[in-house]
Amino acid sequence: MSGPADPVTGGAGEDAGGARGGAPGGPPAPPADASPPPGPVSRVRALARAAGVPRLVIGFFLIVLFAIAVATRMDVPGLLTDSLARIARNGLLVLALLPAIRGGLGLNFGLPLGIVCGLTGCVVSLNAGMKGWAGLGAAALIGLLLSIPVGWGYGAILNRTRGQEMMVGTYLGFAAVSGMSIFWLLAPFHNPQLVWALGGIGLRTTLSLSGAYDKLLDRFLAFEIAGISVPTGTLLLFAGFCALTALFFRTRWGITIAAARANPRFARAAGISYTATRTQAAILSTALGALGIVVFAQSYGFVQLYTAPLYMAFPAVACLLIGGATVSNATVLHVIVGTVLFQSILTVALPVTSQVVQGDISETARLVIQNGMILYALTRREKR
Repeated sequence: MSGPADPVTGGAGEDAGGARGGAPGGPPAPPADASPPPGPVSRVRALARAAGVPRLVIGFFLIVLFAIAVATRMDVPGLLTDSLARIARNGLLVLALLPAIRGGLGLNFGLPLGIVCGLTGCVVSLNAGMKGWAGLGAAALIGLLLSIPVGWGYGAILNRTRGQEMMVGTYLGFAAVSGMSIFWLLAPFHNPQLVWALGGIGLRTTLSLSGAYDKLLDRFLAFEIAGISVPTGTLLLFAGFCALTALFFRTRWGITIAAARANPRFARAAGISYTATRTQAAILSTALGALGIVVFAQSYGFVQLYTAPLYMAFPAVACLLIGGATVSNATVLHVIVGTVLFQSILTVALPVTSQVVQGDISETARLVIQNGMILYALTRREKR
């Protein structure tokens, strides 16, 4: 005999209870449209999409290289030491690209403009005979002061050539390096350690920092663990600038630069000058490039002049793109991930491949990865 009628459904209470909650006294039935929880395969695919195919391929290649190094009994601590040194040495140059992208200038192939400013600061400090922290600080300060007007002029030119910033920046960088090559020959530097021995006019192609500030930051608070030497000072400087850059783009000034790039019409309606924010981004990028080459030179131990800075923007751009950045969007995390992957591969590829393959293919691998990532970034379509 059925129970009393349900006041809502009109059916029996037990039947209605079974329809609403499954078995009597049991847990309620799940809704009909509930999707099953994602399985392991779905989770792996989601992680792969989040990481990105290029980073997964390059990361797998890096793991394979280290596995070969272990199998062939190579000096793995030495490889890790060199990798850390390259990461710290190049990190600030990669970070210099971030303000340009956040400001709407795209990939800053005009990075040599800031680099020649920093090189000028190094040469002036060496010519004055400055050593130690005073010499390093003077080189950074002179490069920073020179980069501000240069970055302002660079931004003014890019504002007149909107939509062609990357091409214009490339040729401006080439022109700056060529013009500075003439300057290095004619500048009135007379330090015998810097100028050519014959004639005493014109700077040498490579200037040694030995006895001045060679590896000054690398040795600061450096330590060794399991045979791996850690350049603590340079890594801390890179980490500090990454933190400052991330904090800067959370300030009102940084948000203004990013907002003007994201929606120029809204920024104009809010009283934000799109032209001014682009100029500010160019100045910040040029200034970081000047500081970056000073850090690079002290870690490398030499100052390279003339055509050495000509293509330095391309490896930096490749680092940033490998980290997951695009032409219109980049973060500090992209800088760190890309620098670690790209510089580690450059360090490990040569000694490992020489153990397996007859001949040196490290330069070929570098060019394929570097130019391939730039081409991939310029041709991919971003999801909106």
